[in-house]
Amino acid sequence: MRNWKLLTVILSMLVLMLAACGSDNEAKTEVENETAETSGAEQTTTEEAPAFPMTVKSTVEGYEDVTFEKMPEKIVVFDYGFLDTLTALGVDVTAVAKGNFPDFLSQYNDDKYLNAGGLKEPLFEDIAAMEPDVIFISGRQGDAYEQLSEIAPTVFVGTSSEDYMNTFKASVQIAADLFGKQAEADAKLAEIDAAIAEVKEVATADGGKALVSLYNETISAYGPGEGSRFGFVHSVYGFAAADETLENSTHGAQISYEQILEINPDILFVVDRLAATGEESNVKEAIENELVNKTTAAQNGKIVYLNGALWYLAGGGLTSELEKVEEIKAAFQ
Repeated sequence: MRNWKLLTVILSMLVLMLAACGSDNEAKTEVENETAETSGAEQTTTEEAPAFPMTVKSTVEGYEDVTFEKMPEKIVVFDYGFLDTLTALGVDVTAVAKGNFPDFLSQYNDDKYLNAGGLKEPLFEDIAAMEPDVIFISGRQGDAYEQLSEIAPTVFVGTSSEDYMNTFKASVQIAADLFGKQAEADAKLAEIDAAIAEVKEVATADGGKALVSLYNETISAYGPGEGSRFGFVHSVYGFAAADETLENSTHGAQISYEQILEINPDILFVVDRLAATGEESNVKEAIENELVNKTTAAQNGKIVYLNGALWYLAGGGLTSELEKVEEIKAAFQ
């Protein structure tokens, strides 16, 4: 009987010891799991954080590479496309070139964003007083590059009509690298690529030949090739050109309404520069005249008026590039 009691006591003690060991092991496992999760999170953060010093190349040739020792904090932006990209990626800026912002950048009219001057007239002394860490420019500030570079590291982030989409994506990559926004940039670029694929289907289904024009009281037309301001409508979006012989340049070729009738496009895209720069515009009254109304585009309801601020001032940004594609898609629905 005593042996049974002794055996019962021993068994009870063994059960308690095994339970204690199990609890210790569970606690150890929980600690190890928490440590692994924390380590994994730290590793992810480390992988996404930009590494400095970092050397940044401009989107086009002719500008010096810039090396940054740390992430810039005081940021001055002249290019509205790059301002668009920074905004879409959640990067705060200090100062901007004040002008006629498209709706999706209208917050920069607020006085909390310092005035860096106009798109073609930087306020050099005011910018110097800001002590910026970086200045981002594009073609409209090209002549001011040397003076701005004396104030702070200056990077050219504009697109090139010679290679529009690649320079746009290079501009986005500068923002992603410098501010640690690769995942966000990749997601937004994928959205743009998908939208472009859809607009190509629209262009193919329509089958019409397009003419891209800019209205500024007079009218300019743009060729479909490299070097043309709006050549990407043909080379990227897939619309056939109504006239292959038109000049491929930033400013286009000034043409008459008689020439538009002679070209006789199936689709006429019109970018309103007057509206883009905040001036009063009579674009529809001017375009839809007796001559243009004889074109196939007019007779089929395919004169497409494009947002001037979006197409003329703020292209080359993550939001603007998507909105341009969506605007054209909407015109054919």
